[in-house]
Amino acid sequence: MPPRFGTLDVNAWAKAASTINGYKTEEWKLKGAEILELHIEIDDDPADALIPRTMHPAIPAYAIINVTHAPESPVGAFTIGEVRVAGRTGVRPRGFVLRSFCDSEAACRELGSRWGFPVAAGDVSLVLRHDRVVGKVVLNGKTVLQAELMDRDLISGGDIQYIASMHLARNRDDQKMVVVQVDPEYTFSKGERGKPNLVALDVDAFGAGDHLRLMNPIMASFAVAEITLPKIRYICNPDLPAMQGTTKLAA
Repeated sequence: MPPRFGTLDVNAWAKAASTINGYKTEEWKLKGAEILELHIEIDDDPADALIPRTMHPAIPAYAIINVTHAPESPVGAFTIGEVRVAGRTGVRPRGFVLRSFCDSEAACRELGSRWGFPVAAGDVSLVLRHDRVVGKVVLNGKTVLQAELMDRDLISGGDIQYIASMHLARNRDDQKMVVVQVDPEYTFSKGERGKPNLVALDVDAFGAGDHLRLMNPIMASFAVAEITLPKIRYICNPDLPAMQGTTKLAA
C-alpha cells in the first residue's frame, strides 16, 4: 500500500494563516497554566483534507480539542481554545491546528507573529467545577466550542502526554507558506482524567466544514503545568512529505 498523505488545499487555508516574523523567537514561560484536552475519533477519509501533504493521517483518525488558560505570560493572562487534527510527520505524532481563538489581543498578536498560531480573537474561558472542567469558545454571542471533562479523577502528570502542534503560516520575509512545528515542554504539577463530553463544536468556525465528522469520544484530561513555548526548531514545506521538505533551523 502506498503511503497516505494529507490533501489540504494550502492556498485556500492560507487566507486565515498568520504572518510569522521569521523563526528566531525566544522562549516563553507560562507558569501555572491550566490545560483541558479531549480526543475524539473522526471519519478518516474526509479528514485527509484537513492536514497538509507534509503529514500522514493518524490511524485511527482523531481530533484534538484543547483549551488552555495561562494566568501569566509576557503579555499578561490569556485563554486559548483550538481544534487540531492528529497526524504524523515522518514517524512522529503531530497535531495540525485548524484554528485557534484567544481572548487577548496582545496574545493573539504575539502567538501569531512568533509561532504562527492561526489565531483570531474570541471569548474563551476555562472553568473548574467540583465535578467537571469546562472549556468554551464564544464568537459574536454564539458558542462554537464547549468541551468538558466530567467525573474528575486524580492521576499523575507523568501519565499525560501532549503532541507537538503544526501551524500553517506565511513567512514575512519571502511570503512563502510554511508549516511551523511548535513543540512545547511541560512540567506538571497536577493531572486529572475523566469522561469526555463535547457539548458543542461548530466545524465551520474552525474552517473544517464537512471534512470534520465526529465519531466516538476517546479521552479527556486536565492538567496544571508550566508550559515552555519553545524556540522554533523545524519548519516544513506544506506541499512535500516531511522526509523531503523539513528544514532544521539553527539554535
